[in-house]
Amino acid sequence: MARTGEVVRETRETRIAIRVNLDGEGATRISTGIGFLDHMLDSLGRHGSLDLDIQAKGDLHIDFHHTVEDVGIVLGQAVRQALGDFRGIRRFGLAVIPMDETLTRCAIDLSNRPYLVWRTAFPTPKVGDMDTELFKEFHHAFATNAGACVHLETLYGANSHHIAESGFKALGRALREAAEIDPRAGGQAPSTKGSL
Repeated sequence: MARTGEVVRETRETRIAIRVNLDGEGATRISTGIGFLDHMLDSLGRHGSLDLDIQAKGDLHIDFHHTVEDVGIVLGQAVRQALGDFRGIRRFGLAVIPMDETLTRCAIDLSNRPYLVWRTAFPTPKVGDMDTELFKEFHHAFATNAGACVHLETLYGANSHHIAESGFKALGRALREAAEIDPRAGGQAPSTKGSL
């Protein structure tokens, strides 16, 4: 049975509706009003083998911050919902993604103890119309709401587009590995505590 999560969040700033299938094939339907964010979320879904339906409307006439952060919040909540009690999963995932001159590494622990270590810098303030500082906001919101400890580090890179995209691909691949059902786990929580 597929592990799915569906969350709708509405505030005075945004309305976000997200459905995620952890056991998907990378099928995506994404509309946030921010072209580059749509591209990044599509990369995350495809490389993470996540089926993603993300529909967002936000106060883009102000700036992109509220929409980007709230998409991260709701996507994290939907993934957390789909994980259920975390039983039987591999828990840990690691991906190292090259993209031309850029190399990015993401390690994730689906521990129900959220944390973000962010060691990524961008040489330009924007990619297209999107502020590069918002990528950290997205990943922080996602990690906090998914119950994930995420370490994301760009080891080297010169192109802001490549740095951002390799990060989303790395998160997707690491999440895919960590969320997989481990046939050797016997349906138990992957923790000495007995639960996560």
